[in-house]
Amino acid sequence: MKIYTKTGDTGTTALFGGTRVPKHNIRIESYGTVDELNSYLGLVRTQEIDPRSKEILTHIQDRLFTLGAILATDPAKATLKSGKERLNIPKITEENITLLENEMDRMNDALPPMTHFILPGGNTTVSYCHIARTVCRRAERRATLLNENEPIDEMVLKYLNRLSDYLFVLARKLSKDTNAEETQWIPKKL
Repeated sequence: MKIYTKTGDTGTTALFGGTRVPKHNIRIESYGTVDELNSYLGLVRTQEIDPRSKEILTHIQDRLFTLGAILATDPAKATLKSGKERLNIPKITEENITLLENEMDRMNDALPPMTHFILPGGNTTVSYCHIARTVCRRAERRATLLNENEPIDEMVLKYLNRLSDYLFVLARKLSKDTNAEETQWIPKKL
């Protein structure tokens, strides 16, 4: 399989199903940002972190490939002439979202209560996690814009929303695990 096809040389790309759209199309922006997020999660996963977090991040990366495939599919071509779905892969489910919620609850139970906003940072690993969180929020913004124009699977939006919350809690957990200082944001008085 060749990596280069030369079909995108004029600024268009193909959705799953063959429809060609401009590379700046909101659908491309949506799944491109999910791809960027997945790359940052790979960076977080390669850090010195606990095995459970690595395992969950690997699972999340798998789910993000599915989520990206959903976003990359032309809704008009999502169903084949035979009536079967073009995407013959497990979709994003409530169980996937529940896993994130359960992991957040587990991590939160071991963390001190949060009384202020926290400035991103502390060390490289925590910072990577915060970058992933902000890219996740951007992916969510792109997906909600896409949804306004072409409705998408509601589980995609729900998963991205919960994932950004998960990444925030994971950053706090990694701060604790690595003894990194959490810097609280306390506004200065005028």
